[in-house]
Amino acid sequence: MNHTYPVFTADAECQDCFKCVRQCPVKAIQVKGAHASVMPELCIACGGCVQVCPVHAKKVRDDLGRVRVLLKEGLGPVYVSLAPSWVNEFRGLPASKMIAALRQLGFAGVSETALGAQIVTEKTAELLKEQKRGLMISSACPVAVDFILKYFPKLSCTISPVLSPVLSHARFLKEQLGEKIKVVFIGPCIAKKNESDRHPDLLSMALLFSRLRQWFKEAGIDPYAMDPGPDDVFVPYASKEGALYPIEGGMNETIRMYRECSHVNFVSIGGIGALRQAFDGLDPGRIFEPVFLETLACTGGCVHGPGTEHNSPGLLERLRVLRNVKGDGKPTPMNGPEIAAEYQATPVDQRPASLNDIREALSSVGKSRLEDEINCGGCGYFTCHNFAQALIDGKAEPSMCVSYLRKLAQKKSNAILRCLPAAAVIVDRSLTVIECNKRFADFTGEQGKELYEFLPGLWGAKLEKLIPFAHLFRQVLDTGIEYQYNTLKVDGRLLDINIFNIDPKQVVGAIIFDVTKAELRREEIAERAQEVIEKNLSTVQEIACKLGEHMAETEILLRSIAEKYSDHDARRNLAQEVERAEDDDWATE
Repeated sequence: MNHTYPVFTADAECQDCFKCVRQCPVKAIQVKGAHASVMPELCIACGGCVQVCPVHAKKVRDDLGRVRVLLKEGLGPVYVSLAPSWVNEFRGLPASKMIAALRQLGFAGVSETALGAQIVTEKTAELLKEQKRGLMISSACPVAVDFILKYFPKLSCTISPVLSPVLSHARFLKEQLGEKIKVVFIGPCIAKKNESDRHPDLLSMALLFSRLRQWFKEAGIDPYAMDPGPDDVFVPYASKEGALYPIEGGMNETIRMYRECSHVNFVSIGGIGALRQAFDGLDPGRIFEPVFLETLACTGGCVHGPGTEHNSPGLLERLRVLRNVKGDGKPTPMNGPEIAAEYQATPVDQRPASLNDIREALSSVGKSRLEDEINCGGCGYFTCHNFAQALIDGKAEPSMCVSYLRKLAQKKSNAILRCLPAAAVIVDRSLTVIECNKRFADFTGEQGKELYEFLPGLWGAKLEKLIPFAHLFRQVLDTGIEYQYNTLKVDGRLLDINIFNIDPKQVVGAIIFDVTKAELRREEIAERAQEVIEKNLSTVQEIACKLGEHMAETEILLRSIAEKYSDHDARRNLAQEVERAEDDDWATE
């Protein structure tokens, strides 16, 4: 994360949507670890990425803290160079109230950047008077200038050799109010921060209109409620025709006021895409008439800059600027300071990779055939070859290719579906098949098998025509409640069905097992087991019966034996008693 450059990425907030890549006209975005970072060496600070980032991960460097320090240091009075497009940003606000509000923030005074534009017009007209042929490109827009210096260096020699309006204005204010003053630009342009970084002796800092609004709010200042005084006027005086600069063609209109430039062909082009189209293959040596090209990075002009609020039709925004222009149609003599400047090309490395390297890069994202190069632009690059070049340059990652990720996901899902030991199908809200495996096609019957041969996955087939229980899928789609049923009987078959949500109420999937054979085998085993049980019971009962009979016979036998034993003992005892009695009688005798 580079906080020193005017535009940077808050990595923690970046959601890897690559919208900034698609928007960036010079592809100054590096994607690494699924995070998109600004590359200062390639960036032209147009602010397009800041405007389109859906999560506001692209940030503009906030210089407000530095401005506050500048105001407190007291090293010299600080003046505002106010961009003429302020009349559209703060609609209906009188200039005196705007000046009063800015002075309440601590500024010594307010001046119009449009005065610097009038100085630039005067100097440019002087150069064009002598021009008999060839191209001259305006130096007013810092984004357009950087675009030429970095990406069309051969045209750098055609840039008008004068400072931009804001730098010309800063030099003018220092000449008028003293070299010790400090100048802070407030306007719609992010690239003015680059100008302040490169020329701190002239321009101390640059703030956007959007940041000024926040500053007013933080300070509790309502510009519309200000009570201006007699000193709340532009210094050293108000502008005139220079206020035309914020709209496309405005600069040309001011130069045309000089009759000496009537022989010049004036052209105005707004938007980096249109400028690229105009410059591609252009050889300035083949322009044989005098041409002045007004270049603007923002379509329509600065009034549509990245630091502005666009809450009204663009035509009305331009009309507000036009209504604020004062003058009589004649150029205003400025007799401004010397604003000569030189512009050195700083070309970026745009060497194309070899064809073999391009092919290898394309192969890494599954594009081995010409028909694989669909040039969808989903990665943010215009063509697959452009994307391959970005891969080689280390500015892109394979995961940025949507079609590659889709194919990769499809291959994974196909592999999983193919290896499942059950029928599997995925359907959408309308019960249209998105994907299925061959087991499902076989499960649906001959019609499904034949269709699968010509249309693997049965994509687009209607589920109701394939299976008789499609209503169960509809039930899950409508309620969002998943369905599971064991041994559902369907057309003489027993099925285990599990219908689950993939995207609730939009996409569902199902796993289907035909358990008919398993259930039949289970029933057969149960029947055999029952037979064995019954036989065992019969045997046990028979054994029990036999045992009962044997027990009875044994009991009788034992009883008889016992009785016999009992009679014998009694007779023996009686005999013994008789014998003892006889012995007693004999003894007596």
